[in-house]
Amino acid sequence: MGIVAGYCVPHPPLIIPGCGQGQEKGIQATVDSYHEVARRIASYAPDTIIVTSPHAPAYADAFALCDTEWLNGDFAQWRAPEEVLSFRTDRVLNARIVDLCSREGVPVSTAAWRGAPMDHATFIPLWFVNQYYQNFEVVVLGLSGLDNESHQKVGRALAQAMKDQRRNAVFIASGDMSHKLKADGPYGFDPEGPKFDTLVTEIFKRNKLELLVGVDNGMCEDAAECGLRSFIMLAGALEGIPHNGELLSYEGPFGVGYAVAAFECNSNA
Repeated sequence: MGIVAGYCVPHPPLIIPGCGQGQEKGIQATVDSYHEVARRIASYAPDTIIVTSPHAPAYADAFALCDTEWLNGDFAQWRAPEEVLSFRTDRVLNARIVDLCSREGVPVSTAAWRGAPMDHATFIPLWFVNQYYQNFEVVVLGLSGLDNESHQKVGRALAQAMKDQRRNAVFIASGDMSHKLKADGPYGFDPEGPKFDTLVTEIFKRNKLELLVGVDNGMCEDAAECGLRSFIMLAGALEGIPHNGELLSYEGPFGVGYAVAAFECNSNA
C-alpha cells in the first residue's frame, strides 16, 4: 500500500468541452493524454487521490490543506455551470500529513480553506478521472511561498502518510509550464519560457525528477511557470520508490506549455 503512481498534468480551462466549445481541439494531444492518464488511474482503483495545485488557497509561509468533509466545485466561472464535482476528503490521511510535516518543521494549515470551492487546477484533473472512476476520496494541497526543498519535504511526508495509513493512492501534480512561449500569447514571450519547458520536459523524459529541485529560480520567474513546485512535491513523494517515467505529450500552441507525464511504480522499474 502507498503511492502507486504519480502524474504531472496541466490545467487549461478550455480543455473542458463546455468551456472550450471546440477550442480544445487545438490541444488534442493534451486531451488524448489526459484521457490516457484517467484510464490508468482507474485501473489502479485508488482509495485516495492526492492533488497538489498552484491555484488552491495558499500561504507565503505554510501549506494549505483542505480539511473540509467534502470538497465541491463547478465550472460556472469558465462558462460550464453544468459541470459539477463533489468528493469526500480523506481526513484521516490529512491528520497524518499534518503530523509528519510538523515533525519535519514544515507548517501545514487547514485554516485557509474556510469552505473555498474546488479551484480549476484541481477540478480539471478530477473531472477527467471522474469520467472513468469515482470510488475515491481526495487530499488537496496548495503550494506555498516556501523554498523548493520545503515542497520536496511535503512530498516525502505525503508518501509516508499514504504508507502509514495503508492507502492505495495516486498523486496528481497539477501545473502548467511556461506562460511565455509566444509573442502573440496572452502573456507575451520571454526566451526563458521555451528554455524552461525544454529543461523540465527533458527531466520528465529521463525520469530524473530529483533534478527539479535545482531548477534556477530566476529562470522560473522569467518563464512565468506555475507547475514546478507541484512537480517537486511529486518528486519528493516518489523518492526511493522504484518507478518508470514517461512524457506522454507536450504542446503549447496558445503560448502556455502543457505537459502530461506519467510516473508509475512497480517492482521492475
